Amino acid sequence: MTQRTALVTGGTGGIGTAIIRYLARQGHRVATNYRDQAKAEAVKEAMAKEGIEVLLVPGDVKDPDSCEAMVRIIEGALGPVEILVNNAGITRDTTFHKMTYPQWMEVVNTNLNACFNVTRPVIEGMRHHKWGRIVQISSINGQKGQYGQANYAAAKAGMHGFTISLAQENAKFGITVNTVSPGYVGTDMVMAVPDDVREKIVAQIPVGRLGKPEEIAHAVAFLTGEEAGWITGANLSINGGHYMGW
Repeated sequence: MTQRTALVTGGTGGIGTAIIRYLARQGHRVATNYRDQAKAEAVKEAMAKEGIEVLLVPGDVKDPDSCEAMVRIIEGALGPVEILVNNAGITRDTTFHKMTYPQWMEVVNTNLNACFNVTRPVIEGMRHHKWGRIVQISSINGQKGQYGQANYAAAKAGMHGFTISLAQENAKFGITVNTVSPGYVGTDMVMAVPDDVREKIVAQIPVGRLGKPEEIAHAVAFLTGEEAGWITGANLSINGGHYMGW
């Protein structure tokens, strides 16, 4: 397998950390951004115990200048970014008639506008080198919607529109662009939901359980591989059968 430089945003969270593990174990050089240095150092230390090295770079995905600086640091340390996983995301849940503009914009900026902010500094390099893999981590709720998540669902749905446009523009340059839409995964955020609410969610999943971060990471590793060069503009739903669509 050819060793590549990979950037995974939001790599200090459950799914992001699992993606870093997968890509590093495939032999890639992996970097991630952080805003909370203590949390980032804890992740790095945990990875080191597993023999995994990850480059930690300060970077706010909501800020285009910060993303530009982050990418240049990574390029200087590891080489041009060839694999990009736009994974960073947050929630600010409330019903729309109570939602404030800051609650709307914080989610849209972090989950959707970040795709522009991080992808823009790397896309020209991918086009120049005639190779690239870009994966957006969207959500089941970007497909089916969710009560109290008009901001989150809109941003996550927008990620796939971004994917299919970018895929068309860059296919002839050897760059694939795809989306992964996880269902409910057993991350800290989901496990913090009250037990009775979580039980109701699991009852709606045909497989009968929450997903594992590693299952999402496996799909990302597949889409970023050399062998996935004919898969572009696609959305891979990984949700235990919770939402089934074409």
